[in-house]
Amino acid sequence: MPEEIAVRVIGKVENRVKEPLGQEAFSGEISVITVYPEYAAGLYRIEENEYLDILFHFHLAGGFSLHTKVFSGEEKGVFASRSPHRPSGIGLTTVRLEKRVGNRLLVRGLDAVDGTPVLDIKPSVSHFTDEEKAIISGREGDAMKR
Repeated sequence: MPEEIAVRVIGKVENRVKEPLGQEAFSGEISVITVYPEYAAGLYRIEENEYLDILFHFHLAGGFSLHTKVFSGEEKGVFASRSPHRPSGIGLTTVRLEKRVGNRLLVRGLDAVDGTPVLDIKPSVSHFTDEEKAIISGREGDAMKR
């Protein structure tokens, strides 16, 4: 039997997109992520990051399928796609941080609709050093020799 865990909602998305319409609906869209006051201290120095990874809940997706059609029309497994219809309902998007105002983050490129629950925010790591690549691929001894 699959395990279930509880996840905290740390904030919500505000934007003009009111229903899931596909990736193109979010092109260039500015969203505001409002972090709830009890978590606002966690934003300390976040503006030092140009890009952020936003984890959120696909609260409107309604169920899942292990096979799905992608934008090209071909069928893939859900874990080989960006479908919102997932067993855990978790979405991940890398966004550009435009501005922080208190507990509100203005971001560009978030493909989540208005009212979407935000689960976590992390600095985006868009590239790795050679040492980090070696550690990730299990060759940390190679990295340590340098």
